[in-house]
Amino acid sequence: MKKVCLGLIMGLAVSGVFAADYTVKSPDGQAVVKLTCSDSALSYALSWKGEELINSSALSILDNPDYQMLDTATQTIDETWKPVWGSFSEVRDHANQLTLKLKVSGVSVELICQVYNDGVGIRFTAPAQSGLAGKSFTHRIDYQAADAFNAYSGMPGSSIPPGPTRSTDLEKGSVKKKAKAAALPYMMQLDNGPWVALLESDLYSAELFNAARFTVKPQTSILQNVAGFKPTDSGFITPWKVILFADEPGDFLINMVTLNLAAPCEIEDTSWIKPGKGLWDWRIHGYDNGDFEYGINTKSYLRQIDFCAANNIEYLTVDDFWFVKATHGKMDISPEVDIEKVVQYAKSKGVEIQLYYDEHKGKFGDDLIFKYYADLGVVGMKYGFRGNKAPFTRMAIREAANEKIAIFFHDGPTPMVGVERTMPNMISREYGHGQQDARKVFLPSTFIKMAMINGLTGPLDISNGNFGINSINAGERQKGPKIKNSYITTVVSEVARCLIINSGLVTLPDAPEEYEKKADLFSFLAQMPATWDETQVPYSKMAEYLTVVRRSGDTWFVGSVNAEDQARDLQIELDFLKPGVQYEVTLFEDTEKTDGKTNPEAYQISKQTLKSTDVVTAKMALGGGHAMILRPVK
Repeated sequence: MKKVCLGLIMGLAVSGVFAADYTVKSPDGQAVVKLTCSDSALSYALSWKGEELINSSALSILDNPDYQMLDTATQTIDETWKPVWGSFSEVRDHANQLTLKLKVSGVSVELICQVYNDGVGIRFTAPAQSGLAGKSFTHRIDYQAADAFNAYSGMPGSSIPPGPTRSTDLEKGSVKKKAKAAALPYMMQLDNGPWVALLESDLYSAELFNAARFTVKPQTSILQNVAGFKPTDSGFITPWKVILFADEPGDFLINMVTLNLAAPCEIEDTSWIKPGKGLWDWRIHGYDNGDFEYGINTKSYLRQIDFCAANNIEYLTVDDFWFVKATHGKMDISPEVDIEKVVQYAKSKGVEIQLYYDEHKGKFGDDLIFKYYADLGVVGMKYGFRGNKAPFTRMAIREAANEKIAIFFHDGPTPMVGVERTMPNMISREYGHGQQDARKVFLPSTFIKMAMINGLTGPLDISNGNFGINSINAGERQKGPKIKNSYITTVVSEVARCLIINSGLVTLPDAPEEYEKKADLFSFLAQMPATWDETQVPYSKMAEYLTVVRRSGDTWFVGSVNAEDQARDLQIELDFLKPGVQYEVTLFEDTEKTDGKTNPEAYQISKQTLKSTDVVTAKMALGGGHAMILRPVK
């Protein structure tokens, strides 16, 4: 890191009243943050490409504060780091940083602002000092958009992410309560063009805090996040409050600001953390292939393990009811399940087990459960029904790592943004509507919204990849949707969705037989890795369409999805390919007869030889999709 001058502009005291402005720019000079401090107020404003995004907005760490400016410091951050897994194999962390060293009502505090080319992070820190213990602090930050906007927000449960909501409706107070008190992220498409996303990062390190929620100030469209906390004399840090900005909503999916702001990896040896694909038993209970019916029993698990071993699927996730009761340190296992046999058989086949746990049938004890799982030989835990509880989430991730257990959280978990950098054993979370969860389905447009909104919080598990769509719509699954024929999608769209969603565990929720019926289509998923060297998002429109391009080595995978409003063509330019090289392209496509409502399982596969100057027309059915694998011709 090098210290540099960032064009700091300081105001002067006027009539005995302290007031000063401090400006910091992004490395490319396009984003500008102005911090203003007086003796009784602190605020910030943000502009990008010469346009105001956030007008002067208040931020504070104490109610009714008194500010004294002690010093300022500036530096440039420019370094690279390697994620254990994710959308990129290498990430550049490049920002300009301004630190204001303050006395706030007698408390020594630093306000740190880091400005990237595509985002901003702001946090407070306080060093160890006497007088902190027992003192009540309130961290507040306002977001006053510089223009009217359409708003969207995250929704962790089995519902559609709210939006678009007009800012004028927020001012009138005429929107539903859930739109006025929203979970992160909060996204705004300003009328003057840019997109703005509000998040946070490094909640894992800020141990006094729970995840942020956004409220709307009465009779305004000003968003606000408020969090009370009581530190000890050892000091404190707040989460980074993050503002991202982009021309298109899909650009946020490759924005690395929240990961760059998160604390570096705390796990010394990460070799045991292996992202991959996992077959899941839960959605196929009651599926009968004519000779065999799947259920919660050893035979079903062994059959699924055989499929995994034969198809390059690294994991089997065994969900609930493999045990019938838990007491402290003791697990009563279902008489239909020999879990030790399942684990050992999986290992003999080169497959690993991810195993479910929750406390509905008794508490084994979080002080014991992770070691029990490790001793059992499983490598991952799916933890359900603990909700948005940051202290529990921190503990579970840490204790799982101590036992070399990967963990993923279900049922409305904490959106601990950026934690997969700090603790990469946190491989996924159900922060969104899982397909068929609560026995209801989401629409293709809802998938696109969740991918572009909820996906900003990090890895997601929303259970894409069904191939037996007709069977599901006919009600042939015990846990299928209650309303028949409500599942609108196509098998090609299901393939593309598995590529689009970033997750350390790609969950495949259908029966082996359904994948075997379409083995040529399943080959896309069998070949697809779960971690990547490079990712691009060339085409996106909220709730309408989305294209994600990912590279592993010299092979590219492309997935596009379409909403249910109409059939749609996308012209996909192949300029991401290496110039002058011929590529063999395998195309997985909807057919002319495919329809997400009436004919979802029709697909076609073809091959072409193409190069970087070519354009592929992705013809997507209503609710459909398009996928490609591109490899250099040897």
